[in-house]
Amino acid sequence: MIKQNIVKNKNISRREFLKSSTLGAIGTGIVLPAIIPSSVFGSSAPSNKINIAAIGLGRISRSHDMPETLKYDSARLVAVCDVDTKRMKEGKQFVENYYFEKKGKKDYIDVKMYSDFRELLQNKDIDAVLVSTPDHWHSIPSIEAAKAGKDIYLQKPASLTIEDGRILSDTINRTGRILQIGSQQRSANPWPQFKKACELVRNGRIGDLHTIKIGLPGDPSGEEELEMSVPPNLDYNLWLGSTPYVYYTEKRVHPQNDYSRPGWLRCEQFGAGMITGWGAHHIDTAHWGMGTEFTGPIEVEAEADFPTSGLWNVHGSFNVKTKYANGVTMYISGDNPNGVRFEGSEGWIFVTRGDYAVTASDPVSTDNNRLSLDASDPKILSSEIGPDEIHLYHSEDQHGNWLECIKTRQQPIAPAEVGHRSCSACLVSHIAMKLPGKLYWDPMRERFSNNDSANSMLSRPMRLPWRI
Repeated sequence: MIKQNIVKNKNISRREFLKSSTLGAIGTGIVLPAIIPSSVFGSSAPSNKINIAAIGLGRISRSHDMPETLKYDSARLVAVCDVDTKRMKEGKQFVENYYFEKKGKKDYIDVKMYSDFRELLQNKDIDAVLVSTPDHWHSIPSIEAAKAGKDIYLQKPASLTIEDGRILSDTINRTGRILQIGSQQRSANPWPQFKKACELVRNGRIGDLHTIKIGLPGDPSGEEELEMSVPPNLDYNLWLGSTPYVYYTEKRVHPQNDYSRPGWLRCEQFGAGMITGWGAHHIDTAHWGMGTEFTGPIEVEAEADFPTSGLWNVHGSFNVKTKYANGVTMYISGDNPNGVRFEGSEGWIFVTRGDYAVTASDPVSTDNNRLSLDASDPKILSSEIGPDEIHLYHSEDQHGNWLECIKTRQQPIAPAEVGHRSCSACLVSHIAMKLPGKLYWDPMRERFSNNDSANSMLSRPMRLPWRI
């Protein structure tokens, strides 16, 4: 068990990490900007608006990332990019229709279109990018965007592998770019209950924290799917990217006639399944609540069911047990209610999204009676956090916080290292699903100390010409 006293917590603090990161950058000849360079806003940006490009124009981009960015006057969406030209054109129309409705001018903006993000990044008028691609396309565009001087909003999970995530975080630190991970459970809109739960836990309202129970939905298996002709509007080779070549079938990629939940989410070649899909959210909340945002578990063991046939092969039902250096044990399973339950020596707190979904096809709780914030004693939830107690970073809105930090050059609420640590805890759990016995993880070295097979899963071979 641990005392909920942030001063005594041996895990690296946010302040210590940012201090060491800055010193590390200076030591290698990189000096982080102390003032806002004019290039942040683009020389041609009217009224110092932030010129933004959207990379990946599927479900999460259209229903979440683009509209949540467009609503801010400081942002100006000037370009779109997708390997599917149909989605690229529809993305352009989506943005231009928004501006037409808002400004009343049909020709208010001519959104540029790109089918290759590398060409987009050469445009010096673009200040920042939204990366809303499939998971296997998270790291490379974000790393290249940082190297090109762009700030980044990156959908979770941070990376496909732990090695990629480490390179991504180091690149962001070295270049001084602003990267926000889409861990929107940290922001007040639309879920203020997560920050409140974490502050109550951090300030000892349930006593000494000893156990966390996380509930995640699972994914069903699917049937075998026959090879199909690649649609003429899709650059399938570029969509596959660094992953091995496999034949095209629509359910492996995304629907051609709508923006419903894509099939790639259920293919291990492109992601790890729900352990990263929703795990990146709930494990991030758990880390926030126990002050382990810059570290990870030290022990992990797991079991999971994997399909033996069919196109979709991510994990089904599963159980994961991890242990942290602070003495907290975390259990992750589909058997638990969807959400995060903190258990301490003097009570418990449970927090969840309720029946809210980011997109219409997101899996959400079917229990409409479940409270989004609950506790063993109602007095816990009515407790006020005093001025001398721990107050966590406040963000009203995840995209708004990113835009503000682009201007101020301050760290956002979910920076690269925090996102990497949440993602790596998910990926360590996924590796444990594949191997028998207990694995011992060193969160400082980011290596397993007792299993070479597990260490071989920290990265994946990349198909030429892709490299990080």
